[in-house]
Amino acid sequence: MSEQARKTAEALEYLTGFGNEHSSEAVPGALPAGRNSPQRAPLGLYAEQLSGSAFTEPRKHNRRSWLYRIRPSAAHPPFTRIDNGALRSAPFTESPADPNRLRWNPTPDPAPGTDFLSGLWTLGGNGDATQRSGMAIHLYSANADMTDRVFSDSDGELLIVPERGGLLLRTELGLLAAKPGEVALVPRGVRFRVELLDDTARGYVCENYGRPFELPDLGPIGANGLAAARDFRAPVAAYEDEDRPTEVVNKFCGNLWSATYDHSPLDVVAWYGTHTPYVYDMRRFNVLGSISYDHPDPSIFTVLTSPSDTPGLAGVDFVVFAPRWLVGEDTFRPPYFHRNVMSEYMGLIEGAYDAKAEGFVPGGGSLHNMMSAHGPDRDTFDKASAAELKPQKIDDGLAFMFETRWPIAVTAQAAGAGHLQPAYDDVWQGLERHFRA
Repeated sequence: MSEQARKTAEALEYLTGFGNEHSSEAVPGALPAGRNSPQRAPLGLYAEQLSGSAFTEPRKHNRRSWLYRIRPSAAHPPFTRIDNGALRSAPFTESPADPNRLRWNPTPDPAPGTDFLSGLWTLGGNGDATQRSGMAIHLYSANADMTDRVFSDSDGELLIVPERGGLLLRTELGLLAAKPGEVALVPRGVRFRVELLDDTARGYVCENYGRPFELPDLGPIGANGLAAARDFRAPVAAYEDEDRPTEVVNKFCGNLWSATYDHSPLDVVAWYGTHTPYVYDMRRFNVLGSISYDHPDPSIFTVLTSPSDTPGLAGVDFVVFAPRWLVGEDTFRPPYFHRNVMSEYMGLIEGAYDAKAEGFVPGGGSLHNMMSAHGPDRDTFDKASAAELKPQKIDDGLAFMFETRWPIAVTAQAAGAGHLQPAYDDVWQGLERHFRA
């Protein structure tokens, strides 16, 4: 943990608005006016386009940014394969997809000197990274900064969800700080380095191989509600002009590749476009819910969605269960028992989740695959069935969910992990028969 990193994070400024055509320059005059690629870019910089979508995708889906950098990205030596560590990618074929309900305790603390990249541990996922479809779930634990190396993911964008310890992300487009309760979104292909704001850091990562995350349509909700576009913060331009060896690690088609540059590639002096990183405070989510009866479907808590080729069926949704009031009359207020065609991985940032009395702890996670029956545990059911139905504020926890259209196959390391809870099914034992003819 660097005190300088903490001071840097506290002083950061941001651009605001999700999906905006942002522009920023760290040096006045670095951003050309009236054209993208002039014959001679300002200040002796190189003009380079970073495309996160095909050139011909519809304007509303098109993601690209123009970067004005000290050296072009093309100036690098060959990449060579390096060990993947505990990082895995789709297709996940180590273990068969499991219909059983699974739950894990937090990952064990890492060995000293473990940075964000080497601390990534894959739980599972679906789809195929080479076909740009599906997603993967990773967890990270770290106790050291990434020093003289940066990372980029050609396979997908990374939604980073800190649970313990803050992160300073130095990206090509500028700096972001993300603390527990916030999420950081790093687009496909954007290089970044992670420094710790505390002695240790731990959290979750959703790697989205498919269409980039976007804000969900609001439909009958109207123009406002859920996650507001203006609450997403993008970085302002900041660059490194350093001629020292820097390892650049690229995740490509499921494997890690490395090249040592003779300079830092985080050398973008100015940029503009829509392919940008973001940070978002989940506590700003505008929760909507029932003010009459029944518990709403969890889709009402969607922050970001990656659409698929089927309307309404997401490749992956990011859902947050933020503080909210429960006021439903004659209503079982915790989440109902259900079986779902979607597959759900849930994690906990802090406190407790209102459908689980015990065993579901911050840093841990549960997996309820397609059509696996789940819902409140026995203690929660008994208490909620007998509770006095007065207005109730749920503000003692912050949970989230990665929900995906395909079953999630877990990795062999997740299926055999020592922190996999062996008796998760027991939480539903003892649900008594109450039927009276």
